[in-house]
Amino acid sequence: MKHTKPEITAEQFAAQTSAILASIGEVIDGKPDAVRNALVCLLAEGHLLIEDVPGVGKTMLARALAGSVDATVRRIQFTPDLLPSDVTGVSVYNPIDREFEFKRGAVFAQIVIADEINRSSPKTQSALLEAMEEGQVTVDGHTHPLPNPFLVVATQNPLEMEGTYALPEAQRDRFMMRISMGYPDAAAEALMLRQRDSVNPLAAITPVADAAAIARMIGWARAVHVSPAIEEYAVALSQATRTDPNLHLGASPRATLQLVRAAKVWAALDGREFVIPDDLTALLIPVFAHRLLPARGVHRAGTQPVETALSQIVERVRVPLVART
Repeated sequence: MKHTKPEITAEQFAAQTSAILASIGEVIDGKPDAVRNALVCLLAEGHLLIEDVPGVGKTMLARALAGSVDATVRRIQFTPDLLPSDVTGVSVYNPIDREFEFKRGAVFAQIVIADEINRSSPKTQSALLEAMEEGQVTVDGHTHPLPNPFLVVATQNPLEMEGTYALPEAQRDRFMMRISMGYPDAAAEALMLRQRDSVNPLAAITPVADAAAIARMIGWARAVHVSPAIEEYAVALSQATRTDPNLHLGASPRATLQLVRAAKVWAALDGREFVIPDDLTALLIPVFAHRLLPARGVHRAGTQPVETALSQIVERVRVPLVART
């Protein structure tokens, strides 16, 4: 299906995305892949899950992305006592008008930072399900639309950390990508010590794009061409996860759709108006890994069975020759 190009040129798209990447890069040192993936989620209309140990910059990345875009931003600190109504909102009785009024929750923003999402109960985590999938919230039978664009950037600590709850499969499937920050290298950590001893880099960050510009960039990326051969390749990769003996739970159809959406943005960031197989394979682990479960007996200490299975799937699934041209 071919989309009509919006009123934005390739040069404008490149300039605007470069400005956002540079703005976030001023805060996040030495993590270009994480920064790029965050921008991919924003422009592909997905949601981002950042999982890593405390203190490596998960929240900093989320706040840097939000600060680089002139949009409404709300931060939710997930704790064990956080209630679903704190996230979505609640109907409150007004004795003067004798009617119930809806008080919006923290999810009503264009960029929502869900900090340490796995420290709240599964009931509270599930409050985001409808918002992330349908862009709306239903409270007491009334549906309330969320602003557009809408992006959830959630951070979570590994399950081995004390006081964490595992995200259910349905919740993980709502996230387009899961990424890890990783520890900085020695040079980047030394630079951080020198530059951030008395200065908070977030204080100097200013928006370089507004919501209207983001909407135009989303429209440009959405119009990137995907050939039938590429679509078949994406489906073949997904189906391979469902029959792999090393995997207990394979990729959902939603995962296939989001892989292609992310690949469109990946191609656009590379200056192309068409998707190639390398775009899909570059994004396969960030888009698929958090949705899959290893088969029993496959997991071994110190290994990543899901990532290993995905790498093997890439090796054995035939790359479409038509798409190489």
